[in-house]
Amino acid sequence: MLSIDLRGRRALVTGGNSGIGAEVCRVLGAAGADVAINYLVHPDEAEQVAEDVRKSGSKALTLQADISDPDQVAALFAAIDGNWGGIDIVVNNAGMDGAPALSWEVDLARWRKVIEVNLIGAFLVSRAALKRMVAHKSGVIVNMSSVHERIPWSRFSAYTASKAGLSMMTKTLAQEAAPFGIRVMAVAPGAIKTPINENVWSDPQGLEDLNSKIPMARMGEPSEIARMVAVLASDMASYATGGTVFVDGGMTDYASFAHGG
Repeated sequence: MLSIDLRGRRALVTGGNSGIGAEVCRVLGAAGADVAINYLVHPDEAEQVAEDVRKSGSKALTLQADISDPDQVAALFAAIDGNWGGIDIVVNNAGMDGAPALSWEVDLARWRKVIEVNLIGAFLVSRAALKRMVAHKSGVIVNMSSVHERIPWSRFSAYTASKAGLSMMTKTLAQEAAPFGIRVMAVAPGAIKTPINENVWSDPQGLEDLNSKIPMARMGEPSEIARMVAVLASDMASYATGGTVFVDGGMTDYASFAHGG
């Protein structure tokens, strides 16, 4: 019987105190990894996730940092080094949609902030991780992308640009790091049922419209994303690098064409 075994691995999950990130922390912990839970706000939520990880028998840290700030990222990794002496797995999960606005009406500062968090933040964390992983010639980075690295999304140009950029950054970092035994992958969730989009799935009409865009005709659960992250972070995916795995119920499979062109 195959099983995911991450015992002895030290993992960092950015934005790990809620939604998909929180479930990733729990699943990695259940698989045996010690988990550093990064958060920006709501430390109480981070502590609850940490307690869940500890209940599974793994160690947990909660670490506050704005991952778009290079100095705070440096402090984040210094804390991990001080507690655990290194890092084996990084999940770049922290991100934001941004305020919806047409591209010619958007506030530039708000647009730029999405890029700074979703793309530059993921780069800063990856850069710090790779410096450590290259020295030890091992490690895995999993970037949390989105179906919107491929599907346009009107009024969210910063978000789509950041995720498309994250996809190509994943490929490039994978190419650079492969000679050192390091893998870099991305996971692209579709519509996942989390508190952040409750306004959609709690409204019957909104949910019906959303489900019509998904061949499997349902939203995904955070655990379905977290399990894929755990697989990619484990030795079960030892020959996988540089790609994006879409976990979207078929959303990128052109659901509107299911009944003819």
